[in-house]
Amino acid sequence: MTHSDRLLGHAFLAACLAVTSALADDNWGDTPYVQTPINVVERMLEIAKVGRGDYVIDLGSGDGRMVITAARKHGARGFGVDLDRRLVALANRNAARAGVADRAVFYQRDLHATDISPASVMSIYLLPEVNLMIRHRLLTTLKPGTRIVSHDYAMGAWPPDYQEELAAPGKKVGVGQRSKIYFWVVPGRAAGRWRWSLAPDGKPVDFSLSLNQNFQVIEGTLRSGARSARVESRLVGETIAFAATLDGVKYEFSGRIFNHAIDGKARVSRGDKAQELPWSATRVEIWDPRHLALTLEQTLKEMN
Repeated sequence: MTHSDRLLGHAFLAACLAVTSALADDNWGDTPYVQTPINVVERMLEIAKVGRGDYVIDLGSGDGRMVITAARKHGARGFGVDLDRRLVALANRNAARAGVADRAVFYQRDLHATDISPASVMSIYLLPEVNLMIRHRLLTTLKPGTRIVSHDYAMGAWPPDYQEELAAPGKKVGVGQRSKIYFWVVPGRAAGRWRWSLAPDGKPVDFSLSLNQNFQVIEGTLRSGARSARVESRLVGETIAFAATLDGVKYEFSGRIFNHAIDGKARVSRGDKAQELPWSATRVEIWDPRHLALTLEQTLKEMN
């Protein structure tokens, strides 16, 4: 966590201030530099399952320990950004000393002006209000399936896919030298109306699925003829899975979303008999996931 998020004069802050003048006195963007204990760094990388093929971006990179450890211990590549030129210089020296300067690079740059699209893993240690400021950008810029790991602070209404608390020896902020780690997988877009046919008995049966989506949580209604059933599930990146029972027949669907199509498998169970079939669905109506339709004012209310 660094001074790398000063937002005075930034267009996003201007928009925030326009929503309510009551927020104008809050110095949201000033995030002081606090080192993440190395055991927390290592656990964050373990939770994110960082590997040799990953590209790690750290917003507010401080002395560079996150990206350097990702490169040195896990074979990843990446970069960090910070507005403090002294920390940037220190981080690049640390990368050189660790022998990973070709895979871990640091830049003096505003995190809001940083292209984050190459990331397969995003690391952040920012104040909670800054997390909220960048949340929409993370959701719309990062590829579905990108992993995000945050030290100490969550993302408001976006529930983590996983979280844990651990001892953080030597930590100079907080209570009891403890740290929290939050982990998310950027969800794909499943919202809309989907259609497909299955022929478990050789006779095609038509299905439609209306899905609403809020972050990675999906819910909706599966229909076939006059029959219908509610479905609830969660997305993991672009991987979707859900199940429903219609007239005593259990249908289980799993697949991967690609643009406006899903390809995967269906399992149809009647009593003790089950059959697996290839499954393909087409999105015939499109609507925005609820979390992407949030107004700026609604997002800011989460700070109160």
